[in-house]
Amino acid sequence: MTLLLLVVGGPATAARAAGPPPIDAPAAVLVEPATGDIVYQRNADQRRPIASTTKLMTALVALEKLNLDDVLAQVPYNPAGAESLAGLRAGDRMSVADFIRGLLLPSGNDAAETLAVRTAGSRSAFVKLMNQRAQQIGLKNTHFETPVGLDTAGNYSSASDLAALTLVLRMNGFFRETTNRPDADLKVRGGRTIHVVNRNTLLRRAAYVNGAKTGHTNQAGYCLVGSATRDGVTVVSVVLGTGSEEARDRNSLRLLRYGLQRYHVVAAVRRDQPLATAGVRYRDGTTLRLVASRTVERTARRGEKLSTTLVGVPDEVEGPLAKGTRLGTVLVRQRGRTVDRVALVAARDVPAATATERLSDYGRRRGTIFLLVGFVGGSLLLVLLRRRSTRRERSAGTEAEIA
Repeated sequence: MTLLLLVVGGPATAARAAGPPPIDAPAAVLVEPATGDIVYQRNADQRRPIASTTKLMTALVALEKLNLDDVLAQVPYNPAGAESLAGLRAGDRMSVADFIRGLLLPSGNDAAETLAVRTAGSRSAFVKLMNQRAQQIGLKNTHFETPVGLDTAGNYSSASDLAALTLVLRMNGFFRETTNRPDADLKVRGGRTIHVVNRNTLLRRAAYVNGAKTGHTNQAGYCLVGSATRDGVTVVSVVLGTGSEEARDRNSLRLLRYGLQRYHVVAAVRRDQPLATAGVRYRDGTTLRLVASRTVERTARRGEKLSTTLVGVPDEVEGPLAKGTRLGTVLVRQRGRTVDRVALVAARDVPAATATERLSDYGRRRGTIFLLVGFVGGSLLLVLLRRRSTRRERSAGTEAEIA
């Protein structure tokens, strides 16, 4: 058996060697979810007012409790002058999908109020659901008092908690699609259409930005939970408490670019890649290639090494054997732990050995030759002994007749 052990990776790049960008937000974090790395943090666990990034939890509870095709009626809502709204009127009927679009894109407080009341029966009951879900996710520095996000005592979170919440939400395809939209048309039953625009202006400035939620109040400052994807790598950033929208966007872009530069997707093994060979019984000098059954790609820091180890691989195989038969396992290891297991399989069919091949193989094996020599020698000895015994019997019979 021949094993081809691989170490996958690449040299450190200038982007990797460079330090983190200058960040002047009071609190910020950058995470790479595939590895779980916290790439950058500044006061990341500090409890702070979070403005309309509160609506991320509003969206999560609504998505988990309601069906997107359900139709809801807008509840009465009396906003203050500066509140962000989706433009809904009491009694407007729309799908849950459109209410969530109205919640996330223009950050509509009216949509948030309706989702809360229609989901749980009242705002207070919905807030209880928000806090229960926060506990289940493990958000240790988060508490909600409102589904809307206006400055309210006891409504707070941290940059780290908001990043964790966003990672849960990004498992939902509708959330990812919605927060990546620059705008949307909300269809009110009865014919009216409301055009809404995403407040996350980074979507229009950088093609790789694909989410997620803005927020602003006097106490919270300007906040943004951002996400970006490029070449298969996704990173999530949170910036809290900046003094302007420009500072919010500048800090967010710096973090997102930094994260995308530091990581890449590496093929640890590729489908049909030869990783070992095994001898074929009865066919001297013939080998069978053993190949990976599928491709394994992993996100890794630039310069980071991934390795593969083979287990359960036979030294020799015997036909008949079908192509694709499992003959071992490839362990993909990253940072000292096994992150995937891939079947190692036969690259081709191996037919059963013919009688001639079996005899030829017997003849080639030294032990077989010794056995044959011993067998032939023993047989000759038996023949000689039998002949001698026969002669003695005949001689004894002749002597008896003479006597």
